[in-house]
Order: sequence, then C-alpha cells, then structure tokens
Amino acid sequence: MALAAAVGDDAGLVRDLRRAFLESADRQIDMLSRALDDSSWHLALWRLKGLCGSFGVVHMIALIEEAQGCAPGDAKTLARIRAMLSVLGED
Repeated sequence: MALAAAVGDDAGLVRDLRRAFLESADRQIDMLSRALDDSSWHLALWRLKGLCGSFGVVHMIALIEEAQGCAPGDAKTLARIRAMLSVLGED
C-alpha cells in the first residue's frame, strides 16, 4: 500500500490506516463469502474494489475485476482474494 506517500512520515497514522484497510477488506470478503446471488456478489466486489482504490492497492483491484466474471461464492476466487489480503497484512 502506498500510504506513506499520502500521509507522510507519520508511522502511527500509516499503521492505523493500514489496520483500518485490512479490517474493512476482511469484512467485504466475508460479505463475498456469504453472497448467494449475483447482486450481492457484485455489490461486495464493488465495495472491496472502491476500498482498494482508496488505498492504492492496484494488484487486488485486478483480482477483483477478474472475480466479477465468477459465480457468487466461487471458492477458488475467494481463496485467491483472501490470500492476497493475507500477503498485504504481512507487509
């Protein structure tokens, strides 16, 4: 994430924003996992994509765009999105 470029050298603020992003993204991924129809699947993807756009997480945006063509609750897609979030949480 490119938070430092947006907020400067305030390590505490970067840490807080990073945590907020990860928690919000996790909630949206949970919504994806519970999506039973195209409408709820696409709404959760749209929200997650907007969140990622706000934080400049372009690699995840590309994955979300791929997911738009998948069936709601697609296990492989959810696993890929969760894995990417996990990697982002490790940085």
